[in-house]
Amino acid sequence: MHTSIDPNTTIGATALIVPNLDRSLQYYQNNIGLQLHERSGPTARLGVGGRDLLSLTEQPGAHPVQQGHTGLYHFAILVPSRLELARTLRHLIDSRTPICGASDHAVSEALYLTDPDGHGIEIYRDRPRSEWQFPNGTLRMTTDPFDVEGVLGELNGSEPVWTGLHPGTILGHIHLHVANIPAAERFYVDILGFDLMVRYGGQASFIAAGGYHHHMGLNTWAGVGAPPPPADAARLNWFEIRLPNETALAQVTERLQATNLPFERQGNTVMVDDPAQNHIHLVLAGG
Repeated sequence: MHTSIDPNTTIGATALIVPNLDRSLQYYQNNIGLQLHERSGPTARLGVGGRDLLSLTEQPGAHPVQQGHTGLYHFAILVPSRLELARTLRHLIDSRTPICGASDHAVSEALYLTDPDGHGIEIYRDRPRSEWQFPNGTLRMTTDPFDVEGVLGELNGSEPVWTGLHPGTILGHIHLHVANIPAAERFYVDILGFDLMVRYGGQASFIAAGGYHHHMGLNTWAGVGAPPPPADAARLNWFEIRLPNETALAQVTERLQATNLPFERQGNTVMVDDPAQNHIHLVLAGG
């Protein structure tokens, strides 16, 4: 019997390995619109003024992201409204930031970018849940053309002064390359407790807590059986799954113990690897 993870579970910070911290900070501050929260040694933490959304750690000499491996497909920055997506798009255009894709997913509208080292980024806004469609009981998610004119029309012809991403911006989801979909589903759905929302053939699954369209995407587009990224390349370091309270964290921890999966606990953080060796920090939302 499937036991669902607490419905208020969310995705927290994403941590990346980069070869040149100064270059990455310039991109994420100037182009994306995050703020530097703290820089200490080789690591910098960024966000929109509240909790950290992104952690960058410098590994000098690291190669760009290597294709054909597990790890990050993209991390997804969720802005609070279509107007804020319009402001962001206007800034990306004005700053000549390369945009590598844009789609209407029926539940959301999304822009896709790649940072200087090859890490994937999504910036998106959600449509209200009342507009989500469930034909035959299954959530409808599409890859339709992005309505550039409609989104920019939210600005009503004004030229907003760019001051960075809105303070209400969060990390909405994370999308991972995994080695095997059934193994990934067993871990994230059967053990951690996420609910399966949509499955695309045998190549991708979208899972969530609390009926969201997806907090996580899992795909084998890097190849079934893909190995973890090499240690000398830019890569995903870890990402957070944020549990709302100690009870929720304890329930997930108990399910990990019952399956004899190795994990480590430091205070209120439980560290565990998924079957593709993506590193996860299970943390308390208030921590």
